[in-house]
Amino acid sequence: MKRGLSIGAAAREAGVGIETIRFYERQGLVSQPPRPEGAGMRLYPAATVERVRFIKVTQELGFSLREVQDLLKLWADPSADCADVRDLAVAKLADVHRKIRGLQEIGVTLERLTNACPGNVGLRECPVMDALTSHAGAVTTPESSGGCPNPDGFGTASDGPWPPRPAAAASPGGSRTPDGGLGGYLLGQLMGMRRR
Repeated sequence: MKRGLSIGAAAREAGVGIETIRFYERQGLVSQPPRPEGAGMRLYPAATVERVRFIKVTQELGFSLREVQDLLKLWADPSADCADVRDLAVAKLADVHRKIRGLQEIGVTLERLTNACPGNVGLRECPVMDALTSHAGAVTTPESSGGCPNPDGFGTASDGPWPPRPAAAASPGGSRTPDGGLGGYLLGQLMGMRRR
């Protein structure tokens, strides 16, 4: 590796694809070596391979590209303190715990929805589809009835909820505004359907 590596060889050494290195270059995470005079190829030093491996590991731990950039700056700063790195890791850990709680809520909701669906009824009687379309209908508000586009891109707000759902009585106790997020809202819809 004294003379350097081609981008293909550097990618193999780092355990990534060539396009990954090019993407890191476009993001400013990796420096692109100058092209030699004549028709020679760019040669990547061993430090680039080490840097790409570092980026790959941090991304696998859930760090965003912006956070990776912050870690790279600390890595290159001889005066940086370990506490700075620890602060970033602690913040990421808290973010991971929040995501885990959100996924657990979604898992509980999906489990209850699938348990409530017999699987042998028509689509218009499907509890899962009923809960999902109820949430889709919550996107449409009276204030947006003037024909402005829906956020999901299907028609306009005045078209009503998408996909269309059969007319039915409102779920008892249900709210058109999902205060507790999608999982909590769908769970509320499910509870309402059970009381019908």
